[in-house]
Amino acid sequence: QVHVVESGGGLVQAGGSLRLSCVAAGVSFRLSSVSWYRQAQGKERERVASIGSGGSSNVADSVSGRFTISRDIAKNTVFLQMNALKPEDTGVYFCKVVTTMKTYWGQGTQVTVSS
Repeated sequence: QVHVVESGGGLVQAGGSLRLSCVAAGVSFRLSSVSWYRQAQGKERERVASIGSGGSSNVADSVSGRFTISRDIAKNTVFLQMNALKPEDTGVYFCKVVTTMKTYWGQGTQVTVSS
């Protein structure tokens, strides 16, 4: 059974940094693509960044130059490094893992950026 868990969220002032982690039990990130999504209150969920099974990555234009996605295959963990945070980055951040068979979501971690 696959279990996806996000961590690292919290409250930070504008301009600060956070690093989110996504760990998945029961699936290998060597064979999966992983994406970070976020959802602000009252808004639709939006993709923030993705990293493919081969390691190629990309980020949304809204976070380009501030957010970086990376992974540690040995720890089966994907990271989202968030710098220069803005109040509009506030939301629940979710990790999405896509395998050849199925898509899995974590429960999310709250990020709050105060002005």
